[in-house]
Amino acid sequence: MRRLVSVFLAAIIFYAAPHSAAAQKFLPKSIKFQGDPEYSDAELLAAAGLKKGVVLGYAEMQDYSKRLLATGIFATVAFKFDGQDLIFMLTPSPDLLPVQIENLPLTPGQDLDKKIHDQVPLYHGKVPAEGGLTDDVGVALQKMLAGEGLRATVTATTAADPFTQKLTAVSYSIAAPPVNVSVARVDGVSDAFQSKVQSVLARAQKNPFSTMNTAVNLEQAVAQFYGDQGYAAAKIQVARSGDPRLDSGSIVVPFAISVQEGRVYSVTSIQLPPGAPLTQSEIDKMLSSASPQPQGVKVRSVWGLLASRYRNKGYLDCKVTPHATLNDTDATVSYTADVDPGPVYHLAFVKFDNVSDDLRTLLIHNWEMMPGDPFDESYVAGFIYKVQQQDPVLRRSLAGVKVKFDATANPTTHEVNVVIRLEK
Repeated sequence: MRRLVSVFLAAIIFYAAPHSAAAQKFLPKSIKFQGDPEYSDAELLAAAGLKKGVVLGYAEMQDYSKRLLATGIFATVAFKFDGQDLIFMLTPSPDLLPVQIENLPLTPGQDLDKKIHDQVPLYHGKVPAEGGLTDDVGVALQKMLAGEGLRATVTATTAADPFTQKLTAVSYSIAAPPVNVSVARVDGVSDAFQSKVQSVLARAQKNPFSTMNTAVNLEQAVAQFYGDQGYAAAKIQVARSGDPRLDSGSIVVPFAISVQEGRVYSVTSIQLPPGAPLTQSEIDKMLSSASPQPQGVKVRSVWGLLASRYRNKGYLDCKVTPHATLNDTDATVSYTADVDPGPVYHLAFVKFDNVSDDLRTLLIHNWEMMPGDPFDESYVAGFIYKVQQQDPVLRRSLAGVKVKFDATANPTTHEVNVVIRLEK
């Protein structure tokens, strides 16, 4: 969007002067800002580089207006001078976006916002899509990292809704060097589990560092391991440990993990809400199966099967939240679960790619899930195999074919677009 600077000078002098008003100099008695109460006069003065008690001409007043407009946080900036007061009139931009921190080893929150604000006076947690304030925040973040001995290139990119293409945030990330994870210390793991926990963490550390998600991901990885072994009350704490450092061309962010293993609990029962698409007999069979898997793995399989049953009915946003009731007297645990199925998603369209017209016609003829039907991902996944079993012509045509499909769900309209691609 092209931004315009609107400037005008009013009632500057009361007599005929030999020179134009634009060439004269004035000492404003006061400098005021109107139109956007989000920002204080002190912040706006600092952002414009303007100081009180300074003699100004028309050109300087116009330059300060342009500086404010260049921040990108105002749609228009105008000024007027009535012989005493210099007044800047601001129109807020409606297009400012919240900030996301992707892989910077900094802690988001009020303290980080204050540090940015100290360098960028008009930063209040939102920035324009590009330029101006957005670039200034990136520079401020780079300076913070440099202050910790981390020379890095910070870039800003916009995030958008994949369906509406409406911009939703500005994300700051380190483009170079890479930012990696290191678990510097693990406490509380028994000798029997040392090697297994280290294997779990070795896999988790392969994921690049994420400011918001790394600690959570490490905790979940270790918690799942202990849950699978039957330690239903294990407590895992993950925290940053020491300062990030440069090592072999990458930034390494260290973490410490503390484990309270607790004890093994035997599962007595799992009770689901009425109407759940999983029967009690199915649950009992899964728990009592002769499979060598630990009982904790079987419990996790119950939650996975329950969620998939809901998704197959179109509830793609289904959330299953288990609750454990522990009995320390006999070391048993029983489970209940809250299920939030969310809205039903429906099929919008299906498209077959990389196929001949004749083959496409045959596939569409056999396709049974119609637009508007509740979306069933299992039907999509098993469609090609099913038609191969039912139709001899398709069995020959699809012999040796690899199937890939993309199911794109729109969380606003709750519709799903399906593209199935066949590759030899």
